[in-house]
Amino acid sequence: MFTPDEREQIREQLVSAAQQDSRVVGAAHLGSAALGREDAWSDIDLALCLAPQAEIEGVVADWTKRVHSDHEAVTHFDVRHDETLYRVFLLRNTLQVDISFWRAEQFRAIGPKFKLIFGIANEPSPAPNPPPADLIGMAWLYALHVRSAIERGELLKAEYMLSGMRNQMLSLACLRFGVSALQGRGLDSLPQEIKKSAAGCFPKSLGADDLKYSFQATTAALINEIGEADNQLCERLRPTLNELAR
Repeated sequence: MFTPDEREQIREQLVSAAQQDSRVVGAAHLGSAALGREDAWSDIDLALCLAPQAEIEGVVADWTKRVHSDHEAVTHFDVRHDETLYRVFLLRNTLQVDISFWRAEQFRAIGPKFKLIFGIANEPSPAPNPPPADLIGMAWLYALHVRSAIERGELLKAEYMLSGMRNQMLSLACLRFGVSALQGRGLDSLPQEIKKSAAGCFPKSLGADDLKYSFQATTAALINEIGEADNQLCERLRPTLNELAR
């Protein structure tokens, strides 16, 4: 397990390497470091702005080699958002290091967790929350599969689908209370009464009865959130959703 001091040493080394790389014209802290809220479990999230003439494949390859050789990465994988590549490294000491590679015209804050280290960032452009209609649609689609999986005795699958349904419902609650609905970021900022009422949406076991109980609780919570987002749609969906969970 890494220590906070080890993490900060690695962070400083990576920032120093970015400042010395002529192909990198800007850098920023993302995540908890951007807000000064690191704890013992925080990772490193570093955004690199590439010079217009930089050849991105070469930059990514060199930085990947650096993290593996200098910081003992054991593996990595890629996540893409638009034209930005996020390469996520797992170090031997269990530290997660995310290095994202941004084209100069895209380098900007897309949320509050962005702290410029050097260079020039474009005007912020917050990432949009998902539209309520998309969350509602995915929620009832998951609900259909919860019902069929329970009836077929596919209880692991039922829990998987129930988790998806529950996540859409909680994301709707995040939209309602004005916190981030992306990747669960706003869940712990929801009011205590919402979190308390959501407890029944988590099954106590993989038994059919417990799954059915949580399915009914999740359906009731979902109907409430749909009503808050779109009352007319809620009135159309309510009878069918209740029939699914009956």
